[in-house]
Amino acid sequence: MSIGPSADSPARFRLLASAIAGRSVDVAAAGADAPAWTDGATIFIDTTRHADEQIRSLAVQASLLEGGSLDAALLAPLARRPSLARRYLSIEGHRALAGRHGLLPLSVRSVVDDAIAGRSDSPAASLAIAMSAAELGDPPAIFGMIRPRQVLSSASACRPADDGVPARHAPRTEPAVPPAVLDDEEEGALEGADLFSSPVGGGGGIGRLLKNLFTDSRSPGSGPPGAGSPTRTSRRATRVAPSHAVSTAVARIPEGTPAFAPRRFTYPEWDGIRGRYRPAWCTVTESVPRPEDAAPLPVPDTLPLRRSLGRLGTELERRHRQLQGDDVDIDAAVEARVEALAGSAPDEGVYLDNLRRRRDLSVLVLLDVSGSAGLPGAMGVPVHEHQRSAAAALSMALFELGDRVALYAFRSQGRSAVHLVPVKRFADQMDASVLQRLGGFAPGAYTRLGAAIRHGAAVLEGDGGTARRLLVVLSDGLAYDHGYESAYGEADARRALAEARRHGIGCLCLSIGAGADAAALRRVFGTAAHASIARGEHLPAVVGALFRSALRSAELRRRSWQRRARTKERLVVERSTA
Repeated sequence: MSIGPSADSPARFRLLASAIAGRSVDVAAAGADAPAWTDGATIFIDTTRHADEQIRSLAVQASLLEGGSLDAALLAPLARRPSLARRYLSIEGHRALAGRHGLLPLSVRSVVDDAIAGRSDSPAASLAIAMSAAELGDPPAIFGMIRPRQVLSSASACRPADDGVPARHAPRTEPAVPPAVLDDEEEGALEGADLFSSPVGGGGGIGRLLKNLFTDSRSPGSGPPGAGSPTRTSRRATRVAPSHAVSTAVARIPEGTPAFAPRRFTYPEWDGIRGRYRPAWCTVTESVPRPEDAAPLPVPDTLPLRRSLGRLGTELERRHRQLQGDDVDIDAAVEARVEALAGSAPDEGVYLDNLRRRRDLSVLVLLDVSGSAGLPGAMGVPVHEHQRSAAAALSMALFELGDRVALYAFRSQGRSAVHLVPVKRFADQMDASVLQRLGGFAPGAYTRLGAAIRHGAAVLEGDGGTARRLLVVLSDGLAYDHGYESAYGEADARRALAEARRHGIGCLCLSIGAGADAAALRRVFGTAAHASIARGEHLPAVVGALFRSALRSAELRRRSWQRRARTKERLVVERSTA
């Protein structure tokens, strides 16, 4: 009896296609001389062609699946426009292949045109180029074709019904975290371990590494990452996120339409000289971004930051079909036994395990756009440009990782005019309009740092929606305003940070390109995590450790404060009953 596929069957390429696509896909024969195509579950290739040509066509279609090139939102405009689909494929095919360069056979790598691939950094950008008047040639014949209707109908047919009953176990193609964001325990297990050993349910280091390489990189999430409803904190949550892409197309804001309605808030201010608060002293206004101020801003490279921040803000999540674990996945074990009896190679992932995979972090980035940020910094570039680029890169990287992100800019003109501009709220998408609003800021006015920190902490506590919350302040460290000079302003900023940490909010203060010394930053930011970085390119090397320190410090401070509060309450009760 024949167990595996025959030597001339297209099914022999199934493992290669699944590895490139990052999920399980089938390979079937298309008609003679028919171009290669896929419906999202099966890749169809012309089996009458030479084996090398079949592999190349298969690699293109599998790369499109992995790169999110065939998402429903992107295919909808192509359904009735075959010429637009060809233009889209001519640029997106090269971009998708370049993104899987490390997994492509040598015969396929020569197909990639780096010049064409470099014109786009996402499927949305490729679609925007295809819809523009830019001159594009026809895609190579081995690229095959895109059949939007077949992909959309296949996705609709495979989508489970939303009957309100939670699924009993996760599908076989459950996403895993790539090697760049492995847990510390997993990295330690790989080092010095016998890579070729195969304990029961373990699969060895090679098996775990291949499983991470050949599966999707995003952990489950509810809806588009970084936006929408607050992240659920239940450990039993099983959330599956649809594929998505950060849009880089130019977004137009209608003139005369405010992005946000202006709102006013009052906050106290700490008088360090007299050692007391000034109640209701500062007025914070969430100013309306003006459409005419919008300006283009380049899309930052977020890969180094994603690698550095990938392990942060995660919660334990029950995962099915694992190679090792603390319990047996009954459904997976039964299916593996059936496959073995049928003569197929069974899946070794038959265990349940609790892994840190679910994102549970909300971050609010506060960008200082006061006049002092306009001074020259590193390499003669204004400090404002260094910090604005860092704000864009941090916000986009965290959004792509699935965290909830908000971005505010702040400046002040006295205690009654502290202005915060919501560049991106927690519920907003990270699209081109956010970058345009961020690019339109010009440094001006002063820095009443304490009021901005208090408002940012209030927004985090009210809208963060997660157990772990982090406030990131990008400022040159100069706290100055009318009646807010030197030691007075520094004491209020330190007090505001301490108040936020007391409520369990991690605080991280970064000065990028300003050249501030450690003593000056310590006077302003106190014991909160802070650092001075010469250039934004150095941020990925230190930001991971700084995030961890800020989150850990906030948790310890919150627990200490709660213990002291309980002790005071107990003493009051004891005195009253004595």
